Amino acid sequence: MKRWIACALLSSLAAAGARAPVSLDAAGAGALRAALMRLPAAEAPPAVLRRGLAAQRALLEAFYAHRDYTLLWSDGGAASAEASAVIGALQAAADEGLQPRDYAPDELALQLRTLRQSPAAPVAWADFDRRLSASALAFIADLHDGRIDPRTAHFELPPHTGRFDALAQLQQLATEPDTRTVLERLEPQFIHYRLLEQALPRFRELARQPALSRLPPLPHARLAAGERYAGAAQLRPLLAALGCAPPESAGIAAPADPQVLDAPVVEALTCLQSLYGLRVDGVLGRATYAALTTPLAQRVRQIELTLERWRWLPPLRAPSIIVNIPQFRLFALTSTQDHESSMLRMNVIVGRQYPHTRTPVFTADMRYVVFRPYWDVPRSILTREILPLLQRNPDYLRSQDMEIVRGASDQAAVVPLSAESIEALAAGQLRLRQRPGPENALGLIKFVLPNPYDVYLHSTPATRLFDQPRRTFSHGCIRVSDPVALAEQVLAGNAGDWTASRIIAAMNGDATLHVPLAVPVHVLIVYGTAVATEDGAVHFFDDIYGYDRQLESLLGLPPLPAGG
Repeated sequence: MKRWIACALLSSLAAAGARAPVSLDAAGAGALRAALMRLPAAEAPPAVLRRGLAAQRALLEAFYAHRDYTLLWSDGGAASAEASAVIGALQAAADEGLQPRDYAPDELALQLRTLRQSPAAPVAWADFDRRLSASALAFIADLHDGRIDPRTAHFELPPHTGRFDALAQLQQLATEPDTRTVLERLEPQFIHYRLLEQALPRFRELARQPALSRLPPLPHARLAAGERYAGAAQLRPLLAALGCAPPESAGIAAPADPQVLDAPVVEALTCLQSLYGLRVDGVLGRATYAALTTPLAQRVRQIELTLERWRWLPPLRAPSIIVNIPQFRLFALTSTQDHESSMLRMNVIVGRQYPHTRTPVFTADMRYVVFRPYWDVPRSILTREILPLLQRNPDYLRSQDMEIVRGASDQAAVVPLSAESIEALAAGQLRLRQRPGPENALGLIKFVLPNPYDVYLHSTPATRLFDQPRRTFSHGCIRVSDPVALAEQVLAGNAGDWTASRIIAAMNGDATLHVPLAVPVHVLIVYGTAVATEDGAVHFFDDIYGYDRQLESLLGLPPLPAGG
């Protein structure tokens, strides 16, 4: 910690702004030092307590000591314009998906008004200075890194490293007149973070109209085009608010019977189903009704939680692949400018919802591609599923084209099936694998990204499952719907002209083939239940693993009001 503080201070001093501070007299410097060392928990904003009161105190003490205890936010008994601007930014922290109460901005504003109304001693200005610095420093850290360590949410994402220096940013906030620009530099620098952040005010406004999403119950499980529904008239403004139907002012005539699901409403339902990852059929069924009647305050919360998770991510580096688990989608990028027009996109299948089969959230580098892979059966699947089946049906291995082997390589010796080999298999002395072929669980191609979870991307013979809207069918690995296109993209840097036809030939060849990637691909497995896209749409997805609820608890967010 001390080494980090020292390095940060050197950077901060080098980045000091143009306004030279005026040193306090001895009494004022002593007052500031005493205020910093006092920093009682009763006065600290929640964000400071969350990050550690002792660490915050030590950081600010060292920072002000290097400034010779000069005030950062006032001079000669007058607060700077930047002080007011930063307090305003803290009051507007909700625009960033953060909680203003975490930074005590109203208390700071009241303290500043009191100081301005009557002459104040240096100790009062010193107290204000350290309070504002503590709140601003916590805000900077929250905006750049997120409010909690992602590992507390069981997300194995690398800690932020590099040139970021929170103290230098604090100095810039206190000296640069454009507070907004300084704050924007702190946020994740990828387009889809900014798009989601820009969507937040619109959904906050919609959440102020809770009646908008309150629809009458469905009379039966499915309502198709032309059927009557008591809430049909209410659907029009709701769908328009969610971006799936133009408002009446755009020239759409009112229906002859407002309680009939007419063609414009059915078309808008189809749009909504596409945005929310539902079955796209234009039918008002239970899943679509549940999506429509989810309180809009809950949609705001989804945006806030996803923005928090996006802050945890490392900077994008090319080439990269992003898999968003609740969206069941993969995005492959060839540059750090993540425009949708340049992405390869496809559907994926992810892990089931049981704790031991969920697809984990992590980052890793894809290193090689395997054509016609063996499937090495994970021990968890072997013990939970296959050994019990084998005990009931000795012919199970033959029917699944599986074999018992000794050793870790593809060239491992096959061990004949016997009671002894099954016993050794159960004891972990032998290994079970499925031979390559079209019925192999991995399909005909495997994309390997070494990681502690033994999770990878692969094709699948069960392609019919991609037709399902909720694609939680695997044991944790990620099945891709267009393996040829993905292989073509990740092998683009390799010699040998890996065209689609050559990839298909390798997938259907006679031998297992390992191809190292000339350029490793950075893979990010992420979890976001709200996504904004460049066409202005906002997509929402089910919290399939319950991670939104978990994060709400970890952040100590207030419960949403009943009914939104």
